Amino acid sequence: MVEGDTGGEFRQACHKCGEPLARQDAEEHHLTKHAVTEILEGDSSRKVIEMIFKAGWTNSENRGRVERILKVHNPQTKLAKFEEYREMVKIRANKLQHSKKHPRLLADGNELLRFYGTTIACSLGKKGSSSLCTLQRCNCFGIFTTSTSEAAYRSIEMSVEASRKALIVCRVIAGRVHRPMVENVQEFVGGKRSGFDSLAGKLGSDNSHIEELYLLKSTALLPCFVIVCKQ
Repeated sequence: MVEGDTGGEFRQACHKCGEPLARQDAEEHHLTKHAVTEILEGDSSRKVIEMIFKAGWTNSENRGRVERILKVHNPQTKLAKFEEYREMVKIRANKLQHSKKHPRLLADGNELLRFYGTTIACSLGKKGSSSLCTLQRCNCFGIFTTSTSEAAYRSIEMSVEASRKALIVCRVIAGRVHRPMVENVQEFVGGKRSGFDSLAGKLGSDNSHIEELYLLKSTALLPCFVIVCKQ
């Protein structure tokens, strides 16, 4: 909601807290104040995320324990870039010689639900903290993704500064996947090898299931939930 023009600068009220903001400051305010909200016990969406988390483990006794689950509120600019990337992938797929052989590419850009494992060194999620920090030792959202929560959990390398493990549940536009993963990844970065949007790392026993996937563009990933694990 536009409140008016103060000193020649249009201002609007944050729809969550009502704080007046300069239009150019709206996204920064969103990230520092309202990036995530905790999904509490008893919420139906929390039960669904917990089921997805638990389903990826081969041994339930070794499974990580969930401390809290946070829902990510992506700013409109992030959502727009994600959808723009999807359209770009679909347009490129439509130009392929055998485009009809790739129905998922043409339909939604080959969107997948993936996991990314990381560490948390800040207070994200504690006592209602809903801001994303800028600590270098606190890793945010990345490029390497897995098909199961267990694989993502085991990929996390803890440091002295990091206190907790976290899994990011992501929507991913995989696009056209190169498999198996080549040794020289740099050949595919920066357009040196065109036609592929992501690289398959570890494949399943039937070579059809992609257990590890490397994305070449950060805009291909949209974080949805953060699962903070107990120490």
